[in-house]
This record gives sequence, structure tokens and C-alpha cells, in this order.
Amino acid sequence: MPDLLLNRRTLLGLGLAAALPRPARARDGLVAVIGAGAAGLAAAEILRQAGQPFVILEARGRIGGRAHTDRSLGPDCPFDAGAQYIHWAERNPWSSIARRAGARINDREGWARNLVIDGRPATEAERAARRAGFSGLDDLLAPKGRDESLAAEAAPGGPAAVNAAAGLSRLSLGEDPARVSAADYDRLWSGSDLWVDGYGDLVARHFAHLPVRLSCAVTGLDWSGRGVRVATQQGAIEAVAAIVTLPVGVLKSGNPRITPALPDPARTALDGLSMGAYTKIALRLDPTKVDAAAVGDAVTLATGGPTLYLEMGPFGYPLAVANLGGDLAREVCRAGEAAAVALATARLASVLGAKAAGAVTGGRLAGWWTDPHALGSYSIVAPGHAEARDALQRPVGERLFFAGEALAGGGAMTVGGATLDGERAAREVLKRLPA
Repeated sequence: MPDLLLNRRTLLGLGLAAALPRPARARDGLVAVIGAGAAGLAAAEILRQAGQPFVILEARGRIGGRAHTDRSLGPDCPFDAGAQYIHWAERNPWSSIARRAGARINDREGWARNLVIDGRPATEAERAARRAGFSGLDDLLAPKGRDESLAAEAAPGGPAAVNAAAGLSRLSLGEDPARVSAADYDRLWSGSDLWVDGYGDLVARHFAHLPVRLSCAVTGLDWSGRGVRVATQQGAIEAVAAIVTLPVGVLKSGNPRITPALPDPARTALDGLSMGAYTKIALRLDPTKVDAAAVGDAVTLATGGPTLYLEMGPFGYPLAVANLGGDLAREVCRAGEAAAVALATARLASVLGAKAAGAVTGGRLAGWWTDPHALGSYSIVAPGHAEARDALQRPVGERLFFAGEALAGGGAMTVGGATLDGERAAREVLKRLPA
């Protein structure tokens, strides 16, 4: 994400795909793809191109997963409730997809214009101290041959560095720094960030040709036989293999139930992964009362409360979108939409001053932490478990294949990473099926 605190390095139809015309050399047997986020859709596209019969099963009533453009505040106020940046754009497949589709792209860089602390504008000394904390953070987090937390790695730099690590971790990864593996963070790919107007829409349009069974949650995966029996709310499906692209939070919830239980290596890998709580609160603004773009982005800090990054007027829309993460973001999600909107409105008022009166005309909480189909924003590796992403890539019984952003190595936590890993899993399946 292009702003320093948000930059990850610096801060559909229904039915079976088997019903489609299939090439004469198609492999026998159906492959079940569990989840229609970027990983599942990308996996299905590889299977389709190979002529392999498949079915995509999605619990939501839409495709895209955590890439979703929300229009609940009105057609003139869309915002990406989940993914919104094409990270490491030089190698990300979505860079070319976005350009071919004519998507609006912004490659802005820089700091937030405004800094508010406990309801008042920050002093120049406070702003300088914050910049100083970030300026030395890269050196502190450089590889050291051990797998400690971001918090532990930043500690030698003193309070300013500790605060900077907390801001980076919560507003980039969605998690408190004591729970994040510094070794895994160092592994994440860097590069240019492209801000997309409607990333969720782009994903949905790109894969719109794939048939998906929507509102069809998978409740069980039985791999005790030669194939995989997939239990769903719409009946059971017999498959020769399953590509499971569910978020880590859902996998760890025990639903769907996997029988027999996963072998120890896969369970150990899951134990080393968790979900962050990156959260957004979108506020619709009355453009006659405030020009959001003219105000500029803002960071608001409050003692004992969450730090919010306010994106003002994204792509010219009359919106302020608050971004937050970590345990305090989890509390906001649990409190519900009304409380979240009230919090974001109060913080916005501390930035706008008198202009804020009556400026907010609606609000929307994108609380992935309490979303039952996600149970978090994206995957986090715990300190001491830097190998977890790679370990979970290994097939289970040669018929359960896990895929998604959590397994994407340096591309983790991104749509691009999920896409590449879904393609990897599909190719692995095709190699193991008889021709």
C-alpha cells in the first residue's frame, strides 16, 4: 500500500464445470475446488484450460472472497472492503490484468498529510519523532538468522522504533507486532504498489466465465477412501481430489470437519499460522460540507485506543475510509457496525474540526475478524514458525491440496499471491491424476 503506514514493505453462475464442453483427452473424475476467492478461481481456470472436470463450491453468495468492492453506501461511493492494492506490481499478475481491463490505477506514495494525537494536531516535534522511528526500522528488522517477533527485533531501537513497528504491523499486516514472525515479514516480496479503483470488481469480472455453486458451504471433507467425499449444504460430491482454498481462520475453526484428521505436519503448519484483523470503516461524506480529497489522509492516535489511518476521498469518491488492525481492531469488530462508525466519525471530527458537523451521512464496517467465511483478514506467521507456509503446501494423501494467500511465500497476504498459489495447486493436482 503506497502510504508509509500501509505499505506492506514500508509501512457467476451456478452448476458444475463438468457440464462445460470438455476436450477428448480430459482426465476422468471430478476435482472439487473449495472456495471461490482468488486462489480457488485461479485454480479452477488452470483445470478448465487442461480440460479437467471440476466444481467450485463457495459459501458466500458472490465470488472474490476477501477481494470485494462494497457498494452498500451507494453506487457513487464504492470502496474495497478487502484488498485494494496490487503489491509488488513488477511481478504481480494482476498488474497486466488491471491494465488490460482499463481499471483506474493510482500509484501515489507518501506520508499522511495530517497527524492527530488524542484529538489535537500533533506538534512538529511529535511528527519528527514519528518519522525518526520509521526511518531506522528497516535496519532493525533486517535478517538476523533467528525467528523472533517484530516487537523483539524493534526493541533495541527504543520507544520510537517500537511505536513504529506497532504502526507498521497493525496498519500493514493487521496484527500486533509481538505475534508476527520477523523472518516471515522479511520474506515478503517488495516492489511498487498500485492502488486499484474496484479491485474486488476486477477479480469478479476476470473470473466471471467460471461456473460456481454459490451459497454452498462445505461442511465436511472425508479423504479416508481413494478420493475425497465433499459434504455440502446442497448434498455430497465425490471427487478424485480437492483443492482447499479456505482462509486459515476457517480451517482452524474445525468447520468443515476433515476426516481423518490432518497428519501432524499439516496440523503443525496450521498451528504456526493465524489470522490478522485488518479492518476498514467507510464513512460516506456530504460533499457540500467537506472536500475529502482537499483535507488529505490522516493518522489519528488515541491513548488506549486504536490507531486509525483515514484515507480521504479515494479516487474522488465522497468517502473517508478508516483502516485499523490488531487486538483493538478485533474489539471494534466485536462491538459491531454502529459502534465502529461512531468511533471513525469521532476520529474524523478530530481531523476536520468544525467542518465535521453533519458531514457523515452513512457508514459501513468491513469487519473480517467477525465474518464467518473469513474469521480474519489475512494470514500471519507466528514467531518461530517461519516454515509454516511452505509446509502446508504439501499434499495430504495425494488428494487434499491446500492453496491460498497463506501458502504463497513471499506473495502471502495478497490477491496476487493467492492467484499464483491457486495455479500452483491446480498444476500439482494435474500432475498426480492419470492422463
